Amino acid sequence: MEVKSTLKVVNIDDIKGGEGVIPGQHFKRMIGCPEIPTDRLRVGHAKYTPGAIEELHWHPIEAFYYILAGHAVVRDIEGREFEVRAGSFLYCPPGIAGAHEWEVKEALELLAIRGSTESNKKMQFTVDKQTKRSYIDLEELAKRDAISFSSHY
Repeated sequence: MEVKSTLKVVNIDDIKGGEGVIPGQHFKRMIGCPEIPTDRLRVGHAKYTPGAIEELHWHPIEAFYYILAGHAVVRDIEGREFEVRAGSFLYCPPGIAGAHEWEVKEALELLAIRGSTESNKKMQFTVDKQTKRSYIDLEELAKRDAISFSSHY
């Protein structure tokens, strides 16, 4: 019996990136994308410029962020602030209780790991800090192929 390797070895410099979800963010898809498909996991490499702010938001799936370089302040749904630097990581459970906001102080570089490759589960909902109401633009729903969903039953 012959076994053929499925191992993938890629250098991050060989991956073409693009604009992220906010101005000042650059994102490279590593795995869980058409170039390197996976069953359940999506990993990306993100860079943020100093001064970039990603408003308070949440995801319907788990998110894990590992800081490679730089410095930012992260805020949770209660407004608590956390200083993050290289070696820090965030685990954001799905739902509004896992909401987080980024304020980039020094050029930030991180790995973003999500527990799904399904585009319609990778969306993020912005949270109004006063009312705690969430919203998402219709264009973002369309981009994520999330205008309609399959039944969960």
